[in-house]
Amino acid sequence: MIKLSNIEKIYDSPAGKVHALKGINLEIARGEIYGIIGLSGAGKSTLVRCINMLERPTAGNVLVDGQEMTKLNESQLRDARKNIGMIFQHFNLLSSATVYENIAFPLTLSKVPKDEIAKKVQPLLELVGLKDKANQYPAQLSGGQKQRVGIARALASNPKILLCDEATSALDPQTTKSILALIKDINKKLSLTVVVITHEMQVIKEICDKVAVISNGVIAERGAVLEVFTNPQHEITKEFISVLLSNELPAAFRGNEISQTKTPGSLLLLRLIFLGEKADDPVLAQMIRNCPGVECTMLFGNLDEIHGVPFGRFIIGLSGSEDAVQNALEFLGGKDVRVEVIGYVKRNQLEAGHS
Repeated sequence: MIKLSNIEKIYDSPAGKVHALKGINLEIARGEIYGIIGLSGAGKSTLVRCINMLERPTAGNVLVDGQEMTKLNESQLRDARKNIGMIFQHFNLLSSATVYENIAFPLTLSKVPKDEIAKKVQPLLELVGLKDKANQYPAQLSGGQKQRVGIARALASNPKILLCDEATSALDPQTTKSILALIKDINKKLSLTVVVITHEMQVIKEICDKVAVISNGVIAERGAVLEVFTNPQHEITKEFISVLLSNELPAAFRGNEISQTKTPGSLLLLRLIFLGEKADDPVLAQMIRNCPGVECTMLFGNLDEIHGVPFGRFIIGLSGSEDAVQNALEFLGGKDVRVEVIGYVKRNQLEAGHS
């Protein structure tokens, strides 16, 4: 549906050239909700604007629904953009126009007859839950309602693609949740391909099928959301995920040096991830029963869900003889659990004194 090949974007600035995008390659399948996440200035908004050519790439190719966007003239681009709706962080509504008129605006520009406009706008008002707000003005609406108007306006031309550029950043958490639910519902009902630009991992977790992590103009990591969440490879990805899923050591061990060799009084710390039905399995109890001589200390644990798939994250400490600990590692390795060996570490002396 969308294929970006070797995309480069270079801006001229008073301080010199700014290389915003560096050789981006990305494919987004029809009907997917694809998230692009990055810090401020990483290049994510520039990237999404290259899809509808609001930003023309310095180099590379943009293929959208079989059409090479970089080869189109302005007139052809205007027609192509009718298939690409876009919603923004700050709504971009016309303050002097009613909700109805805002939604109808792109159709009015295209000189669509009034009776046809009504046939399109009324169902959109219902779709976004604003049927009773048609004659109100943006100043009378909440932030969430304004974004619903923006979504309805973006859908007025029956697009095949919806681009969401930080669409929930100006909203409170509860309103964000309702807007994300609406976007997900629209994706299913209208079979839309949705591209979500955000700096919030919660947004990715809530609605996206796949994610690309962009950093300094390059894609650092990409993949299915569940895989990226449970097995992040790049440091920037781990930082984003740690906002939702703490990746820090328990307080009793922070600041202590981690060693890969056993020292007297140290525990071997492991980070465990369980997926699917295995998240509820008593694997640790089985390990203790099957590995005599090993002691297991639970230091952190939580259960969560992504796209209906349960997953558990735990940090445990193992102690005992080297053979006993090795048997426990081999036992865990034979189970459907992802094991990350953190290393040997001692409890902080202050904690140890109070235990």
